[in-house]
Amino acid sequence: MSSPDQYVESSDGTRLALRRLGAGDPVVLVHGSGGGLHSWATVADQLARDHEVWLPARRGYGPSDVPPGPKSFTQETADLLAVVEAARQPTGRTVHVVGASYGATLALHTASADPRGIRSLAIFEPPLFAAGAEIAPLLARYRSAFARDDAAAMAAALNEVTRVPAAIVAALAASAGDRTPDPVEARRAATGWLHDLEALAGDSTDISRWSSITVPTLLLAGADTWEPMPTTMNTLARTIPAARYVVWAGQSHFVTMTAPTLVADALRQFFVEAPPA
Repeated sequence: MSSPDQYVESSDGTRLALRRLGAGDPVVLVHGSGGGLHSWATVADQLARDHEVWLPARRGYGPSDVPPGPKSFTQETADLLAVVEAARQPTGRTVHVVGASYGATLALHTASADPRGIRSLAIFEPPLFAAGAEIAPLLARYRSAFARDDAAAMAAALNEVTRVPAAIVAALAASAGDRTPDPVEARRAATGWLHDLEALAGDSTDISRWSSITVPTLLLAGADTWEPMPTTMNTLARTIPAARYVVWAGQSHFVTMTAPTLVADALRQFFVEAPPA
């Protein structure tokens, strides 16, 4: 696991670990479920050539603090706003916010709640279909599997949340081969997933609420990502006024790892066209 460069304190005292790279206009990259300080690594290295890149580990993902009770998007919105405020110092410049997967859902919440420090918003495939009462029984199954450290049962519950097709699950397992995950890292990711599921279970599938977002917005998706993500992204593109929508042919939900240069170039071009800080 990467070591943090510093910590930022959220409004409730939660400590958020983060890494910082490069110099220039600030960019905050928000990781998805199962991620951490290592997420966005290759994309971040490329963006750091001409931007100051902030890489926080979200609440629940060590070395950031793990919440003592259930987590909510209200808490995580406060966390991300604290990171945005830290990135604005000392010049008061506004910040490009980029979120992937669960991190994209969090970025939407944050831009809707308080956009004042946000210069632009880039959103990659938020799982807006995975929320609310439908997630509650899957959260219960996952929590039970987590308590007995049953990796297979945890993975099965997560596959139902994300709706990954069985063929893709099998392909990912085959690509892993005989590699054994580091037990510390695996438990860290499992803990983070548990708290992400708590927030998702307390959230809504109502996409229309994001129509209030007015900051310049770029929506990104892979053409090969499974349903219901394409339908979700198409709906989101119709919902956010003047959002730009880019769909990458031949790419999927894993594009930040499989084609980081494609992602970094798209973000860099979008940042150039955003209004001045």
